Amino acid sequence: MRAMIRHRIGPLEAVGLRPLGRGLRQCWLALAGDPHTPPTQWDLSSLRIFRPRLGPLTWLGWRRPDRRAPILNLFNVEPAPRDAGYDVRVTFARDFRGGRLTYNGHMGVDFVVPVGTRVVAPAPAKVMRVENLMQRGGLKVVLDHGEGLVTLCNHLARAEVEPGQRVLRGEPLGLSGFSSVDGLLTFPWVPPHVHFTALLNGEPVDPFPAGGQPSLWRGGADPGPARPDPDEPGWAPTEWDADAIDASIAACLHPERRAELEALEGLEERAYALLYWRFFNYTAFDAHPPLYRRPATRRPRLDLPFPPDEVTGVALPG
Repeated sequence: MRAMIRHRIGPLEAVGLRPLGRGLRQCWLALAGDPHTPPTQWDLSSLRIFRPRLGPLTWLGWRRPDRRAPILNLFNVEPAPRDAGYDVRVTFARDFRGGRLTYNGHMGVDFVVPVGTRVVAPAPAKVMRVENLMQRGGLKVVLDHGEGLVTLCNHLARAEVEPGQRVLRGEPLGLSGFSSVDGLLTFPWVPPHVHFTALLNGEPVDPFPAGGQPSLWRGGADPGPARPDPDEPGWAPTEWDADAIDASIAACLHPERRAELEALEGLEERAYALLYWRFFNYTAFDAHPPLYRRPATRRPRLDLPFPPDEVTGVALPG
């Protein structure tokens, strides 16, 4: 077993409750919903996400001897309707291997790692946003990799980058935790983890090779850690569709959010904010036109968001 905590991360920071008042208000929003956010759906099948053997051990700092990160949940290749609210039930969930290591509304991959694990850029990128949304993934770093690819590292305890910053593959983003209402309500039976989401052309996609599609991982179905490559080209700007961005902002049903988007200056700044809110608050928009001038195709570009001295690969159930 490797020592877990090399950084001082208190319990409130680990679950994203700093500042406390704002975090608690967002937790209530996640449970109750609002006029533009349907409430979370759950039932007894949601208990499948609990890992009573893995959870407490990981909170105490346990790692596999081979330093492979266990997968808590995979991407649901039969996702719930985007306008139905966040769905933690396991009724029509299916992962890329045909199993049920996922739940209905799961649009990412959960890598189980102890609190304080270093999280790094999985490919060259520009930092789009750093924000704590307790109701949707807690503290997160959002990266624009160019050519229609965006990734999000959620449930962080601490972020170490700022919006606008450019990062190369393997450069630090922050430290892991389990920030979000999920981490607060399920402690310690659900292990701390990094929820990793990939968006291609603005839509959530499985980074694993689902349905015969090319993997987004450079390692195929067995992705490896992010190793810095000084000869790799850096981030290249994305080509946004200005007319589609204006149309999408006009389609925002939330008056305050629409005013916030309209007040932003610069095409890239508007595109980043719009892409972010369309993903996390899908039902607040009554139209979702493509935002990219040229749709991207799937191809291997990503590594795991961890350095090789922290994580060597992933561990999928046999």
